[in-house]
Amino acid sequence: MTILRALIAGISALILAAPVCAQEVETSALAAPGLFSMEARPTDLTESLWNGASVETIRTVLPLIAARPLSPAARALALKVLATGAATPPGLGRDLDLVGSRIAALLAQGDLVGARTLIEKTPGIEQSPILSRAAAEANLLSQSDPAACAIGQALTSGREDIYWLRLRTYCQALAGQIDAASLTLELAQGQQKDAIFGRLMSAKLAGGGDPGGPSLRNGLDYALSRNLGLDLSKAEPAPAVALALAPPAMGPAVWQIESGPGAVRTALALAAAGELGQARAIRSGLTQDEIPNATITDLALLDGVLAAAEGRADGQTLDRLIERGVLADAKTRPRIQTASLILAALGAPMSPRAAGEFATFTAGETRAPPARALALDLAADQKLIGQTALLALWISAEAGPGGPAPGDRVRIIRALRTAGLEADARAFAVEGLLAVR
Repeated sequence: MTILRALIAGISALILAAPVCAQEVETSALAAPGLFSMEARPTDLTESLWNGASVETIRTVLPLIAARPLSPAARALALKVLATGAATPPGLGRDLDLVGSRIAALLAQGDLVGARTLIEKTPGIEQSPILSRAAAEANLLSQSDPAACAIGQALTSGREDIYWLRLRTYCQALAGQIDAASLTLELAQGQQKDAIFGRLMSAKLAGGGDPGGPSLRNGLDYALSRNLGLDLSKAEPAPAVALALAPPAMGPAVWQIESGPGAVRTALALAAAGELGQARAIRSGLTQDEIPNATITDLALLDGVLAAAEGRADGQTLDRLIERGVLADAKTRPRIQTASLILAALGAPMSPRAAGEFATFTAGETRAPPARALALDLAADQKLIGQTALLALWISAEAGPGGPAPGDRVRIIRALRTAGLEADARAFAVEGLLAVR
């Protein structure tokens, strides 16, 4: 009886323990990391990037920077933020559509390699039309047409949307299914007529004839034009296609500006291209007494660019710019005052006299809504790196490839610096100084 009771007790313990083990397994499965923890490439940001970030802001800004070109400084910030693998903010979970927006934004800003890296790491692509389209475009831009076709074939919803009808037409033509492709093209054109796609695809299906000029509006147009053997140099590419065809280097922002005439202009062009050593060497040979093809104001602007690019809090240069902002003629004064605002936002000190003059400046137009600008300040004060970066990108995306309005730029510079994004603050500063040169 003693042995029997022991056996019964042991069996009962095992039975009672079984649900606990099942619960542990289920909890472990649910605790899988969010999709935003996937890294496109290494960056200098940490896994705490999204701490305190607003889910609403993320949902607003990612599609925005997937649809609009940015200035070089904003683009460099966007690529860094988009590539970083970080803990997913509560509320996002495994949102495949938002991952699609992230990948589309990487494509739009020129990181085709990073986009494909995320695609390879993302499960369930076929469950989201947004994610599937980003993946298909990445493959088409990479000349991996069969992979793009496989993505379209696997899609589980939204298959009758116009993009997928056009891609299916192309894929059927690649497979030699001419009759099926012709029917799909007819269906696509009936749903939404597109003269460009129609003439290119018709030439593909006819196996000859004049297709007209190439088109580079997106990855599908690029793939079809390339397949037809057209001269791609005769088409104006959309920004995302242009970046995919000539991928820029990942890393700090650079700018291409004219290099002359004169030593000051040459030094500015070198500094813009990131050649700070050469620019500094040229500056060392210049004095205020003799500046070929330039003025004292031009020299002060060069000093401001070098100080910003090198991360120096150059109070002497700021004081000199403030002085020029008071003395310059009416046409030049707004540019110099804007340059002074930019250096001040970077933290350069100013003398008491300069501070008094600085307070009289009226330059610095703003366009961002006051609430968004204040939200940027508040996020920076709380050291919320991801939220600060997204708000800066929101303002930048709405401004376009020329960059934010001067007053908005100054606010972005100060916010990025306050939040700890010092290098990005300097990039926005250099960009703004080059714009007023």
